[in-house]
Amino acid sequence: QVQLVESGGGVVQAGDSLRLSCAASGRTVSTFAMGWFRQAPGKEREFMSAITWRGGYTYYGDSAKGRFTISRDNAKNTVYLQMNSLKPEDTAVYYCASTSSSNWPTIHYLSYGYWGQGTQVTVSS
Repeated sequence: QVQLVESGGGVVQAGDSLRLSCAASGRTVSTFAMGWFRQAPGKEREFMSAITWRGGYTYYGDSAKGRFTISRDNAKNTVYLQMNSLKPEDTAVYYCASTSSSNWPTIHYLSYGYWGQGTQVTVSS
């Protein structure tokens, strides 16, 4: 069993920055990669970014490219999502997830077996 806990969400103004954290615990040995997704009300879950646990290789979805940066601290079993130049369109619940699949890049939510509870990000204009 893998447990994931997100933190760092909140209410910010357009143009501000925010860093989300995801702490993993439990049986994490089989984890190949960690990913970030977001979901706004009435919309489909959208892939943001993913990072391999061992090599640190990264991959970004179109919405995250150029503004968001994913990173990890293996010693702390924690993954981060640095979000800069935030826009109102970024308002959503952000989720972190883990996958044991090595079919890189893993961009589909069905590839991820464990999910955090989500953290709300609200960006005002």
